[in-house]
Amino acid sequence: MRMAHLVKQRGTCRRRQVGAVVVRDKMVVSTGYNGAPRGVPHCSSETGCLTDDEAISQGARASVCMAAHAEINAIVQAGYNNVSVKGGTLYCTTFPCNFCSKAIINAGVREIVYEEGYPDDLSRRILSHTSVVLRRFSVGGSDLEAAGGAGTGEAP
Repeated sequence: MRMAHLVKQRGTCRRRQVGAVVVRDKMVVSTGYNGAPRGVPHCSSETGCLTDDEAISQGARASVCMAAHAEINAIVQAGYNNVSVKGGTLYCTTFPCNFCSKAIINAGVREIVYEEGYPDDLSRRILSHTSVVLRRFSVGGSDLEAAGGAGTGEAP
C-alpha cells in the first residue's frame, strides 16, 4: 500500500490523486495513477477540469472526466507490457468505481485491497456477484474488512 501511495503522487487529477499497484506471485507487475491518457493534455488552468466546470460531485458522472483512473491505468499498463494481472492482487488507495470494478473483474484480478471508500454503490453491487476478495486496509497495517465478493462487510 505504501507503493500505491508513492505512485499516486504522479496523478494529475486536480480533485483527487489515486494510486494502484498490481502484485502477482509476490512481485509488482504494474502500477497506475489517475491522469489523462498518453498524448492528451492533463487538467490544468489552461485546459480546465470538466467535472469542476460542471460542478459534478465526486463519484457522480465519472464518464465526464478526461482522466483514466489508476486501476484502469494499472491494468492497461500491464497489457501494454504483455504482462498478465490474472490471479493478482490490486492495491489501491481508493475503492474502485464501477467502471474500474468491471475492468478488474474482466482482467481476472482475484483480490482488491483498498484504503479509502468511494461513493459508488453500483461498484459494490457488481463486485458482490463475483469471487473477488475485498480487503480494507488501515494506515496502521491491519485489515478493517475482509470480505468476499458476496457483498459481506461494510460499505466502502
